[in-house]
Amino acid sequence: MTALYDVAAIGNAIVDVIAQCDDAFLEREGLVKGSMALIDPARASSLYDVMAAAIETSGGSAANTVAGVASFGGKGAFIGKVTDDQLGAVFRHDMKAIGCVFTTPSLAEGPATAQSLINVTPDAQRTMSTYLGACVELTSADVDPAIIEAAKYSYLEGYLFDPPEARRAFAKAAALAHGAGRQIAITLSDSFVVERHRAALLGFVETQCDIVFANASEVCAMFETDDFDAAVKALSERVAIAAITRSEHGSVVVAGGQVHEISACPVEKVVDTTGAGDQYAAGFLYGLSQGRPLPVCGQLGSLAAAEVIAHYGPRPQVNLRDLAAQNGL
Repeated sequence: MTALYDVAAIGNAIVDVIAQCDDAFLEREGLVKGSMALIDPARASSLYDVMAAAIETSGGSAANTVAGVASFGGKGAFIGKVTDDQLGAVFRHDMKAIGCVFTTPSLAEGPATAQSLINVTPDAQRTMSTYLGACVELTSADVDPAIIEAAKYSYLEGYLFDPPEARRAFAKAAALAHGAGRQIAITLSDSFVVERHRAALLGFVETQCDIVFANASEVCAMFETDDFDAAVKALSERVAIAAITRSEHGSVVVAGGQVHEISACPVEKVVDTTGAGDQYAAGFLYGLSQGRPLPVCGQLGSLAAAEVIAHYGPRPQVNLRDLAAQNGL
């Protein structure tokens, strides 16, 4: 089958609410700096009321990655659940505006479209409090075989490992992709996700995944060690490609016994790290879809991550294809 999409992503469809704060605010609100915590509607309402003036924008980790792929000039599709409400309409419009195929049916009733309240401290660390709402209603029935089988890479968001039904959606996607000769990539998303589901997540990675994205804390959490090199080695023995980001220290890409160390792209001022890992994955997967060498894929990832941390919001504000060309990529 001819590939219609470079990347098809399955993830949480979320509208982000991003505001600046200081460390004292996090302490007052009982928030763990740099983490992602799940909250209920009441907590979402009370936290929203005390946050500073905010920027509201469509987000969700995997959706952000597809947005990055599109900015590079790639073809993307997204599978995720929204409700037929105002925020759901905003999310659907935004995906269509970037040229992404998003045909998952909306919920007619039930929980509202998801929102993530993101507080950003002066050191650019983001602390997320997420009401998943409609996201938890995603089922295996929402995984469209026509999309997965026509995508070079299907990209799965680790945050979705929380709802059991979403795991069945992942299993269906993996079976469809591999049956069509395609590949499955997953991002571990958050060290707390890893700790909650370590055994099941590791089992899925070992048996169903070809490519894994993680940061240093996530890969160390996966293998319950503080030894970064040991954790990377353990992951690389289980998948074809392991791409591990290390913030300002760049990333490490391991495949076929070869280790590629990728430098971070310089940033004049880091404003907001929201979406950095999402955009790294976007550049990397876009590069893979175009047959680029792994070091170049890593460089494209670093370039996209550097662009997004230089401003508020989780998606590119410039054309990444043009930016890559300007940097000889």
